[in-house]
Amino acid sequence: MYYLVAVIAEAGMLRDRVDRMEHGAVAMLRDGMALVPVSQALFEELTGSEHHGLFSERMPPAFDRVLAEWSTHGPLAFVQADFFGGDGDQTATVWRDGAPAWGPVHDRRFDGPREQWPINAALAQLGLRSAGWTYSSNPTLAVDLFDQIGLGMERDMTDWLDHARSGATPAPYEDLVRELKRRETEEALAGIRPALNGREIMTLLNIPSGPLVGAATRRLKELHLERGPLPHEVAEAELHTWAHEQGIA
Repeated sequence: MYYLVAVIAEAGMLRDRVDRMEHGAVAMLRDGMALVPVSQALFEELTGSEHHGLFSERMPPAFDRVLAEWSTHGPLAFVQADFFGGDGDQTATVWRDGAPAWGPVHDRRFDGPREQWPINAALAQLGLRSAGWTYSSNPTLAVDLFDQIGLGMERDMTDWLDHARSGATPAPYEDLVRELKRRETEEALAGIRPALNGREIMTLLNIPSGPLVGAATRRLKELHLERGPLPHEVAEAELHTWAHEQGIA
């Protein structure tokens, strides 16, 4: 499940807009961006009227006026997403200088390039650009703007409101990429059987049982991960080289 109705813009601009509102909350994203979850309570506070669920492509005039006024302080995107079990839809509109500048764009098929999906396209309209990252699970697929700024961190409006009220700041995407790669490496190493077992390593390097044996075993696993299975004699030679570099032998 994923459900979001929100205004996305530069963080400082959004803070200024909702600073004195009872139901306004700013959830920090990456790349200097943030979002304001448009809850039912906030909608009523902003417009003085009720609205339930997602908006159609024609916005209520009172909310249009709010978005128009906010956009005089900086460009913004109003986005909606509703997914369950892999099916769903997105709608996005960009406002700039007091008027709609792009959209609304709606999609429920998602059969085009990811950068053309409504929310990704709206973020590009705000000036965001790809950082050049790829998904660790699929290195040929570029991370889209939706994930780059952190829109996948929470799954529904309640989570986003909690995120906003906590004041949490998301880790830089570079840190997340490094952590994901580290986890994948550790999982891969755990499944590798090294060319030499612990007893053979102790005999080869003339070392007792202990942390050094674990370090040597890890080195053999890393070499296996880089090159594939090592012949016994190659593993011994590599381990001698490693031990010399470590000052062990």
